[in-house]
Amino acid sequence: MLIIIGSVFLFEINLTDRLLFLAYIVVLWSIISFYNRFYEVQRNTRIVQVSTLLCKQIVLFAVVLYAFIGFFKQPNVSRLNMGNYLIFTFILLTFFKFLIYFLLNKYRSALGGNIRLVVVIGKNSKTSQLIKTFNKRLDFGYKFMNQFSPKDESFSLSKCFDYIIDNDIDEIFFSVAELSNMQINELIDFADNNLRELKFIPDNKEIFSKKLKYEYYDYIPVLSLRSIPLKEPINKVIKRFFDILLSLFIIVFLLSWLTPILAIIIKLESRGPVFFKQSRNGFNYLEFDCYKFRSMTPNKNAHLHQATKGDDRVTKVGAFIRKTSIDELPQFFNVLFGDMSVVGPRPHMVSHTNMYARKVDKFMVRHFVKPGITGLAQISGFRGEIETDKDIINRVKYDIFYVENWSLLLDIKIILQTFINALKGEKKAY
Repeated sequence: MLIIIGSVFLFEINLTDRLLFLAYIVVLWSIISFYNRFYEVQRNTRIVQVSTLLCKQIVLFAVVLYAFIGFFKQPNVSRLNMGNYLIFTFILLTFFKFLIYFLLNKYRSALGGNIRLVVVIGKNSKTSQLIKTFNKRLDFGYKFMNQFSPKDESFSLSKCFDYIIDNDIDEIFFSVAELSNMQINELIDFADNNLRELKFIPDNKEIFSKKLKYEYYDYIPVLSLRSIPLKEPINKVIKRFFDILLSLFIIVFLLSWLTPILAIIIKLESRGPVFFKQSRNGFNYLEFDCYKFRSMTPNKNAHLHQATKGDDRVTKVGAFIRKTSIDELPQFFNVLFGDMSVVGPRPHMVSHTNMYARKVDKFMVRHFVKPGITGLAQISGFRGEIETDKDIINRVKYDIFYVENWSLLLDIKIILQTFINALKGEKKAY
């Protein structure tokens, strides 16, 4: 509030009634903040989520800010200085938002302040991972105190309750799969009556391990198995607009002069077309023609077998463009045509897609969104040749995370990391 009010006095906005303007921005900022949950930044909130909050907040604030001119009939207001005020405010807000975020993290990890004491009820792989996170991520500010296993013969909830009260525990994490309904209700009653925060850990075998969407049909609560951000119309428009802008930029400023040069070099080394076209599965499992610069000598197995290390089908220029990922650039035409997105799950050859769909659980979830030139799995070390089942399983895991957690900032992060990886070179880029 100090920033958005104080910054008004730094610019000549030509307000006829400054007090009215100040009251207007304070009220509207408060409403937007409540709607946007701008101040709901928790200790486990990621940087990308904070960045998203900032962007949403400033866009909405910009709309209501300029609405003031028409709503209160202020024709003399300087639009330019209003814009300067908006930019200045955004820079200051971003600086202080992240400053507080990082100072709090450092306060927890280095000085041991702002700590919450926690216990875990349950003993399985999920609880072990959670405890490991508590002990490793000191910036979260959780201090793990004790673990209780319902599988032990000596286990009883009353002993847990005594320990929680005696040690002034703040939060209780429990595994749903290891407690009966009666025990869960008893635990909920205890937490409510003793002002303790209760959080449950889903089990992998249960439906609650998924990212669920909670909806109401009249007064009936219904859970949907998966929430996909890119099914929202506004998100579709944002992603498509971003794809068109970036693909046009690459096509006009890079491919326009690079394509003729590569065409000559490719033709000089081996006979065959400059571009390689291959059918792949995209959005909703529909097939499309994916384009690349040809990096191999023409062969019958190109549509059946991936390139392997030391593959004798790869030409000399092909080895270079594959190493630098230049061979993928024609796919920006696929993006422009709408078959692909810049970022998304990488499309596989049709034969491989059919094989993995039968072999790998949840493989088909990747096709809820458009395939991409690059993706979260690729920047996480799972690109190129699939040598073991672990490679494809992990690729699917990262792809599903992307499908369920898409944001424009995540796309930008993946693009930047892809560019950095291309400059450094990658092991499996062959």
